[in-house]
Amino acid sequence: MVNILIKDKADPLLIEELRKRGFIIQIGKSEPEAIFQEIRENEILIVRSATKVTKEVIDSALQTGMLKLIIRAGVGVDNIAVDYAQERGIKVTNTPEASSLSVAELALAHMLVLARKMVPANLTMKRGEWNKNQYTGLELAGKTLGIIGMGRIGKILAQKASLLGMKIVYYDIIIPQGLDSSFQYLPFDELLSQSDFISLHTSFDGNGSYLIDEPQLKKMKKSAFLINTARGKLVNEKALLEALEKGEIAGAGIDVYCEEPCTNTALLQNEHISLTPHIGASTQEAQFRIGQEIIRLIAEYQHNKNN
Repeated sequence: MVNILIKDKADPLLIEELRKRGFIIQIGKSEPEAIFQEIRENEILIVRSATKVTKEVIDSALQTGMLKLIIRAGVGVDNIAVDYAQERGIKVTNTPEASSLSVAELALAHMLVLARKMVPANLTMKRGEWNKNQYTGLELAGKTLGIIGMGRIGKILAQKASLLGMKIVYYDIIIPQGLDSSFQYLPFDELLSQSDFISLHTSFDGNGSYLIDEPQLKKMKKSAFLINTARGKLVNEKALLEALEKGEIAGAGIDVYCEEPCTNTALLQNEHISLTPHIGASTQEAQFRIGQEIIRLIAEYQHNKNN
């Protein structure tokens, strides 16, 4: 019998289905240190972004040798010491396609919120103010959307934004195939200087440098908006705040942060920033698809184990 540890919040339908299939499910405790014992007792670990599977956690698992598979219920695996785990015979996998649509829609939602100045409008109305003449916004139609990282999510966002009348430009290290002929590749710096909205959809390479820092922000239009639903450490939050204070860019939409939960008060209270608490994949539909993909991955693991 296979023991499975679910450390972060999971779709109840996933848990129910796994139990129906005869797996022994352990729901992880909320205390962070509990994982060191829990991971010694289970063959499969399922996490989202909250749990950090560090080298120390993996070393704890190696004391019993039970852990064979780590599944990240989502896209990135930045919270897992992937190379260290795999070097020690523990497979690491994720569910990259299941949440792409939800993340793309959230990026688009941030763009709409910023274009129509919905953050300050909402806050002032809650204070009983009626500042109708202060919130003249923008239409997305006719604006240029620069997408950095034209993978699954970037492509979906490009398709949706183009239907709203936006011009799509993109930058990627590898030029993807099969794109709409109207989507234009631009070198990185040209994309920064030409785009009205810039949306990040790339991974963090962990080399300690930011993709978007002071020099990159200075290259952007003063009327431009930066959207980050990818990785918090892609953007230097201090440099972003300084750029907003100086009027070097118009605003930002953020779903991911350098440290989570985010406690950066200056960031949280800035009226030029549209904020969400890392909810890119938090839709009913995405969680259902993630659950289905996890079931498939576990079935595949079991088949390979028994053959």
